Amino acid sequence: MNGLLERPSTAMPSIEDAELAATASRALARAAKESLTVRLGNGDELVLPKAATRLLSHLLMEMGQGNAVTIIPIHAELTTQEAADILNVSRPHLVSLLDAKKIPHHRAGTHRRIKFSDLCAYRDEFEQRRNTALAELAAQAQDEGMGY
Repeated sequence: MNGLLERPSTAMPSIEDAELAATASRALARAAKESLTVRLGNGDELVLPKAATRLLSHLLMEMGQGNAVTIIPIHAELTTQEAADILNVSRPHLVSLLDAKKIPHHRAGTHRRIKFSDLCAYRDEFEQRRNTALAELAAQAQDEGMGY
């Protein structure tokens, strides 16, 4: 995910930041059922919606585990390298998926662009097919008495 890690919006936490994020995540998890009121340094108070509170809690949890975090809007368009990084596949493999029309895309000049929402839909459908195949293999192993 080198391309995504180079984005200015990607947060790679230091050890100190990870510890602070873990503490904040635990505190937010207790308050995530309600909207959250945040007091800014200048004394102003903001009320965050419940969805933002849950998102912030999840973001802090990931940072608390030392993971880099990138926020990508659902309508964002990705390059082939960014999309390949998200799927954890090579760029040539992603291009073959695009050419086979397994993931919708469009061209911006000579470059392909993939909507993040289309990439997520492909990833979710692929995971569902994979889980179904694994369940079938496990059932077959049970039927054959293979001890799984």
